[in-house]
Amino acid sequence: MKALVFDKSKYDWETSKGFELVDIPEPVLGEGDEDKIILKVHYAGVCGTDKGIWNRQAFKEQILSSIDKENKTYRQLGHEFFGQVKDKGLNVKDIEIGDFVACESHVVCNECFQCLNGQKNVCTNEKILGISVDGGFAEYAKVPAQVAWKVDMNKIRPEVAVLHEPFGNAVHAASKVDLKGKTVAIFGLGPIASFLVLIARGLGAKTIIGIEPSDKAIEMGKKLGVDYLIKLTSLNPSLDKEGNKNIPLLAKERLGEVKSYAHNQEVVDQIMKLTNGLGVDVTFEMAGFNDSVNNAIASVRRGGEVILFGLKNGDFVFEDFNKLVMKGITMYCVAGRQIWGTWEITKKLFEDKSNQVAEKLWTVLLNNGKGTILDIKDYSKEKFEEMLKEHPKFIIKF
Repeated sequence: MKALVFDKSKYDWETSKGFELVDIPEPVLGEGDEDKIILKVHYAGVCGTDKGIWNRQAFKEQILSSIDKENKTYRQLGHEFFGQVKDKGLNVKDIEIGDFVACESHVVCNECFQCLNGQKNVCTNEKILGISVDGGFAEYAKVPAQVAWKVDMNKIRPEVAVLHEPFGNAVHAASKVDLKGKTVAIFGLGPIASFLVLIARGLGAKTIIGIEPSDKAIEMGKKLGVDYLIKLTSLNPSLDKEGNKNIPLLAKERLGEVKSYAHNQEVVDQIMKLTNGLGVDVTFEMAGFNDSVNNAIASVRRGGEVILFGLKNGDFVFEDFNKLVMKGITMYCVAGRQIWGTWEITKKLFEDKSNQVAEKLWTVLLNNGKGTILDIKDYSKEKFEEMLKEHPKFIIKF
């Protein structure tokens, strides 16, 4: 079968880039696989995590160490995927051959303190499909039956069904607070934040403000229903969204004129103007940059709430910690999806045609499939990288 992998026997992590398309044997059920299923993968989603692995900027330790533990040379990538059950182990009771399923990417132990107390999304011993165990960038995938979520194909189109897992991230973030009647600011309008726009509107948010540097993302935000869009410029920080160095600003930082972690006063002023000087009720930080976190904190009203979802490694700086505390701000950190509460909400949102969530995912985010679906037969590194740059979200067809 065809699969996209990282193979350490052929490439060094530090000096390589991209995924390799290889032919490997189809997975089969054997001894010890009584609780597993084999899927014929139909579609797999590509997200920011995959971009990080593509550029060797994320998950190095998890991928390399897990490959060594399995005495293998490669990792079958991909953590967002959807397909049909081809075979199942003897202990699998609730899933039948022929069922269509989407997969939760976190494989949890069901034994640690968190798993036993309703917090499976932060399982102590979790493994992640496509990172610490083989994933779904392949024609077939073998996965634990516990990660499979049955999908009613009479109610959801397959290109949307593959979005269950990433959409669930946004559902989890939105569920941290009551959004009904609230004014919301979303910092960064990438794919998960685009889902969040639809969810926040569906949950009754009164006003949605989007802050984003990319013209393409801003245009998509308009189509998804953002009320006010603020274009983030390179006035601050000293590194732009793509990580390109802005030399004049770096020079200013060395002179003490700006700090790369500092909030953007121009953006905060625009938000304050839109909220009559009050600030928004809730801010969602979806980009993972230090200055963006401080933008979210500076833009929320006294007694407001900040949701942190964006990810970056390393230390972050909070500006004026005294003011952060004295404003009485509540902050939430969001990891993954709540298993299976988030999935239940996602199912309702996807199947309810009146909210137009599934329709907008297909027509706006995936552009009716025009340019956003890569047939695995047409894969090349050049084509994949081009699509990474061109589309906030695209899917692979197997």
